Amino acid sequence: MSQGQHSTQLELPLSRQKEPDRNFERGGRSFYFFDFDDNIAFLTTPIYVFHRETAREVQISSREFAQHSQFIGRTGPFADYVVNPDDAGSFRNFRDRDLSWLERLVGRRQVFEQDLAAALGAPDLHWKGPSWNCFYHAVFNQRPVALITARGHHPSTMRQGIRLWVEEGHLPCEPNYLALYPVSHPEVKKSLGLPTSHSIPHLKQKALRTAVDEAKRVYGNNPHHRFGMSDDDPRNIEWIIQEMKELKRENPSMSFFIIQTHGEQATKHEVFRDHVEDELLQLEAQMTLFDE
Repeated sequence: MSQGQHSTQLELPLSRQKEPDRNFERGGRSFYFFDFDDNIAFLTTPIYVFHRETAREVQISSREFAQHSQFIGRTGPFADYVVNPDDAGSFRNFRDRDLSWLERLVGRRQVFEQDLAAALGAPDLHWKGPSWNCFYHAVFNQRPVALITARGHHPSTMRQGIRLWVEEGHLPCEPNYLALYPVSHPEVKKSLGLPTSHSIPHLKQKALRTAVDEAKRVYGNNPHHRFGMSDDDPRNIEWIIQEMKELKRENPSMSFFIIQTHGEQATKHEVFRDHVEDELLQLEAQMTLFDE
């Protein structure tokens, strides 16, 4: 490992001690669920929109897409453009490619792995997202982690990409995966029992419930469990809060949180059956979101 790699990997003290779950003595666990893009990390994976008349494609970032997606084809800078949901369309780089045996032989990797490796060549500030410290905390303390992302890669591709963070020293070990839900992948959609026509917020909502069910199956149906989800998209937040209210009704002793990241701040929503309590946080205070 080069000297440059050593200089970027030690963002947290080597003497840091592992912390038990808040409700560990009562058998409870803290479960950390994360969106990926613009939340854990910023990647340069482009999205394409197409001019309605000429079919000319324009490349935009995932952050720009999140800002303008509800207005594409209606108003604003992309009023004359449309989204093409086909595999070769707008999100083609958010899907796996069928690599030939020769490409695999010479070490060709999936786009997700390529983009993640490219990001590691930039300063940490450029690629670490607003929930990176929270993600690191969960990984370091081996909290059960689920990734719930709009990407359409195979879960094994996501694992392989994140393994680069371990190999380069940005993570101390691989996450303690409870589940990986790249909800645009056909097999993941099928496992969630939803047709391909459902929106990303709806798919993420179903993935959240499935992850909670999996947590109770693997770690027991303990009333002291705590669940938290981190996401940056307001549309996803709305659907997730809706689902967490229902989960709270079904599991009244468990705790449910969602962290909405935005700019240099984050809003922590604690979800109850009939209301939500909000707390504004600075990002540096986001480390132990669900263990507090």
